[in-house]
Amino acid sequence: MGNSKLTGAWGEALAAEYLRKHRYKILASGYRSRFGEIDLIAQNRKHLVFVEVKLRKSPDFAQAMEYVDGKKQERLRATAALYLTQHPTDLPARFDVIEIYAPEGTQTRLPRINHLEDAFQ
Repeated sequence: MGNSKLTGAWGEALAAEYLRKHRYKILASGYRSRFGEIDLIAQNRKHLVFVEVKLRKSPDFAQAMEYVDGKKQERLRATAALYLTQHPTDLPARFDVIEIYAPEGTQTRLPRINHLEDAFQ
């Protein structure tokens, strides 16, 4: 897919646009801590949502969600906990994964987006 930073930013922008269309407010993008990075942090009326964006050409080898393994989930949880200490909220937190399938990379005209809510605890 070419430059992974470029395609990663493209995928995150697509995911953010998707979330906005579904009435989420984007609070942060690329939030980093010593534990790792959270691609997007958003909220809707009911939840604060930590979003991992996975961009793939196709699901033929493995579903994008399968790349969010236990170790990655652990890093996401630790980073989310740090975010919550800096930005307290009464909203319950949730971890979502947004899979984006783009067969032609950033040239894909209609990438397929799959939003997995509450993907892991």
